[in-house]
Amino acid sequence: MAEIDTSTRILEAARRCLLADGYAALSTRKVAEDAGVPLSQIHYHFGSKEELILALLRKENDRLLGRQAEMFARELPLWKRWAQACDYFDEDIASGYVRVLHEMTAAGWSSEALGKEMRQIWDGWGSLLLEVAKESERKGMSLGGLTPEEVVALVSASFIGAEAMILLGYESERVPLRAALRKVGDLIRITEEGQSDEG
Repeated sequence: MAEIDTSTRILEAARRCLLADGYAALSTRKVAEDAGVPLSQIHYHFGSKEELILALLRKENDRLLGRQAEMFARELPLWKRWAQACDYFDEDIASGYVRVLHEMTAAGWSSEALGKEMRQIWDGWGSLLLEVAKESERKGMSLGGLTPEEVVALVSASFIGAEAMILLGYESERVPLRAALRKVGDLIRITEEGQSDEG
């Protein structure tokens, strides 16, 4: 039991330090100090700084992916599920999860091992979205001539791009990223309602 407590304390400290300092400036010594444990405990439980942050990201990512899968599995119109996804988007940015995700993605640009891990994490989200797009297509929803895979590419790029721009502080009245994402839900609602009128 003490082992679980120690690793959890280390993960929580790593999250705080990552949000405060970013991945490049993160030191395992500082994480150990924040967690109140000897530095050797980080190496014992996680092996390296990279593995520590990946463990943190995997844990949080699995939780959020499960939350998203549960939401998309509900029998609700797609536009309502899109609106919920936009609510989650705001929550995840505020929680710091998105910052960690993008910090590690950027670190993966120069580390093939880390890049491989990050591609697997992004692929989990892509697979979930692909199921939603395929389900919509099976139910007869028009995808505007796009394949489900192309829909996923556009949706992923829209959310990832909006996250990166918001993290950079680029969102403004001139570039209303959150509002634009929510308006896509309006387009989905119009499409769904038009199809139900036809049916």
